[in-house]
Amino acid sequence: MDYDIKDVKLASEGALRIAWADDQMPVLSIIRKRFQKNKPLKGVSIAACLHVTTETANLVRTLKDGGADVVLCASNPLSTQDDVAAALVKKYHIPVFAIRGENNKTYYKHILSALDIIPGITMDDGADLVSVLHTKRRGQLSEVMAGSEETTTGVIRLRSMEKNNVLAYPMFAVNDAKTKHLFDNRYGTGQSSMDGIIRATNFLVSGKTVVVCGYGMCGRGVASRAKGLGAHVIVVEVDALCGLEAKMDGYEVMPIAEAARKGDLFITVTGDISVLRSEHFKVMKDGAIICNSGHFNVEINISQLRKMAKSKKRVRQNVEQFTLKNGRRINLLAEGRLVNLAAAEGHPAAVMDMSFANQALCAEFIVKHHKKFEKKVYVVPEEIDRHVAQLKLRSMGVKIDKLTAEQKEYLAAWQMGT
Repeated sequence: MDYDIKDVKLASEGALRIAWADDQMPVLSIIRKRFQKNKPLKGVSIAACLHVTTETANLVRTLKDGGADVVLCASNPLSTQDDVAAALVKKYHIPVFAIRGENNKTYYKHILSALDIIPGITMDDGADLVSVLHTKRRGQLSEVMAGSEETTTGVIRLRSMEKNNVLAYPMFAVNDAKTKHLFDNRYGTGQSSMDGIIRATNFLVSGKTVVVCGYGMCGRGVASRAKGLGAHVIVVEVDALCGLEAKMDGYEVMPIAEAARKGDLFITVTGDISVLRSEHFKVMKDGAIICNSGHFNVEINISQLRKMAKSKKRVRQNVEQFTLKNGRRINLLAEGRLVNLAAAEGHPAAVMDMSFANQALCAEFIVKHHKKFEKKVYVVPEEIDRHVAQLKLRSMGVKIDKLTAEQKEYLAAWQMGT
């Protein structure tokens, strides 16, 4: 078995952490047991470009138990947990191409290695694997039935590909499933981002001004957790509806040009480029902390920050301090990459349980129904979304009501009025 990881000797620790996460992923465990019995993915090759974490390990285990041949590579150079990669290789015999801190050249080499499996299904987190397949491995495109995408940034790229008529096979936006973005993006990103920031800095959030750039589901989660820790939260938005919602939720809303002067901590979660840039760095407080929880390291214009700095130094493991010509210091966390994965462990397993249940069930759906779909981006079928929610509630010991026959009749009728 070919693979490229840091050190296979780390497998024992990784196996323990995978098992710990598995205990908190009951929905995926239910699906895995059925997959082991029915083998719905038998003979299917899957190339997965995802964050190599304990939760992802339990997803790829499930896919393999369903009969698939799976290869995993990293979707971000700083998100790989090396002990998990080792455990997947040694204990579960799943090829992994991922090393924490790998350079850009190695990162893309690993994506190409994953594509060597000639996938029938692709799984992506950020759409890098899909992009490479469409540019450097076009000869393989005809072999792909369909694929799935995990994150907002990736879905944005895929919809651009569809709009420009370059998307070569159907894609399912797992990110847009309600049991994904309403929970993973909001509760997962909110908790894990604050976890990463606190681990990196030992920063006291209470009493500070936290600027959250972007009020999508991820921004909502981050703002909520920062507020819960005692911060005064300012939200920066470009969308009128999101800005209005942030205001109604009790946050101060203003342009970044104003917020830049006020913030102690800045967190970008927009999925766009150059949200924080030179004119903002110039007016930030001395000691301001800046970080990103969006998928790519483009939301903070790091090249401009480097040019503005008269010196820089590493002051903590995941903190690089830039001293500007005006004497003010700006502290950049985790090289501008996802702070929740680069400085912490990413989302809690309990919330990734639903996201990866969607991924596993989408793979099964693709095998059964891929011929029905065009080269477009589709939402996850509602029956999958509802099934995941039902399984999650059951695993939590929560029961809900059912409509009576009379209620169903009323909702289906148009004649009844006041």
